[in-house]
Amino acid sequence: MLLSLGAVCSAQVYPGGLVDKGAALVGNEFITVSDIEAEIQTLRAQGILSDRTNRCEVLEQIMTTKLFLMQARIDSLAVNPGTVEAELNNRVDQMKTGVGGEEALEEYFGQPLYKLRQTWRKQMEDSYLTQMEQQQIADNIPEVTPFDVRNYLDTVDKEDIPIVPIKYRMSQICVYPDREAAAIEVKERLLAIRERIMNGEKFATLARLYSEDTESARRGGELGMASKNIFWPVFSDAAMSLKPGMISQIVETPDGYHIIEVLEKKGDMFNARHILLKPKYTEEDQERAFARLDSIKTAIDSSKISFELAAMFYSEDPATRTNGGQMSDPVTGSASFEIDQLKPQDYAAVRDLEPGQISEPFASLDNEGYQNNRPGNLVYKIIRLDKIIDSHPASFEHDYTELLQQLQGDRRMQAINDFVDTKIKETHIIIDPLFKDCNFSREGWKEKIRQD
Repeated sequence: MLLSLGAVCSAQVYPGGLVDKGAALVGNEFITVSDIEAEIQTLRAQGILSDRTNRCEVLEQIMTTKLFLMQARIDSLAVNPGTVEAELNNRVDQMKTGVGGEEALEEYFGQPLYKLRQTWRKQMEDSYLTQMEQQQIADNIPEVTPFDVRNYLDTVDKEDIPIVPIKYRMSQICVYPDREAAAIEVKERLLAIRERIMNGEKFATLARLYSEDTESARRGGELGMASKNIFWPVFSDAAMSLKPGMISQIVETPDGYHIIEVLEKKGDMFNARHILLKPKYTEEDQERAFARLDSIKTAIDSSKISFELAAMFYSEDPATRTNGGQMSDPVTGSASFEIDQLKPQDYAAVRDLEPGQISEPFASLDNEGYQNNRPGNLVYKIIRLDKIIDSHPASFEHDYTELLQQLQGDRRMQAINDFVDTKIKETHIIIDPLFKDCNFSREGWKEKIRQD
């Protein structure tokens, strides 16, 4: 495990053959090579590859964390045990799923799960304390005032003034396809597949042929041994209620409609096959929606109704209909969109429009799945381009909020960096020469390497 770390001939050998060696001393906190290797092993289990550079980064991160933890103790900060436990359970679930179960996890790390949980719980507590201390440092920075923003613009070199990218402001009217009819159709298809399985056809074969979960379909629908907590609750509940070999009724999740065959259950983990089908919408669905949107657009263009009123009466998007169709970013709440914040379909519809013009009807996606990194549901819409804000150097008059946030963020980050640099100078730190070739991000660490 330690081959890439080189000369460790003077290291202490612990039971089990683990070669250990002191890597650094930060205050009264001792960091060993095994601490670094344990973190590397955890990263690997999470699918993050590592090399020597990563070991240097991991050591620097551990040392930096020690500096914050020392200050957190002085400041009497404490973490919420419930929050830590919830994150710990999530990590354990992910780890067990990644390696194939609790026994495989214990074999991979060479430790029983209860010890792994103790180690990871301590790491998470340290991580939360570090974040809390960083937040406390940041909170002690005086709030940026309008005078500060103005002074920044007056004193910074012109070439260093931030460039605000082009932004768009838009309003929309949305119409959804007939979801009920599509749901009925997909359920009928799935019931027919289930009946074929009950009549003797192999689940795996039909999963390869029909499942729209392409990743598992290649494996005959098999998901692999995984914690129930990583699936949609309704999916897990259905799977955990089945005996191995049983086939579920149709299960609906935000991903679509499933039938499930459980292969194995062990504690709160299971291995199952599934076949996923998603509702399909026909050309007739699109034609009907486009015809409706086109008639709304014609009424707006002929001044029979305003866009805002039409949105309130006809749009089926609850997030925008109440404010006249005005679109806003679901994450930031901003009504101005940069190009990379727009859905590709939306940008394609508005890029050639002039302010005030309305797009032709087109198919796009809604924002239902953005929090879970899902693509969203099919929706048909028209968009009015309300305003184009051209790219320009940030100004006090037009970009005050963005400048305020940037300046506040810069000052907080500078305060945290100053804290670390100061603590490196003030704290008794010794770094083993084993890490003399590390390219640490802070020069102060280099001065703490022991000279043999």
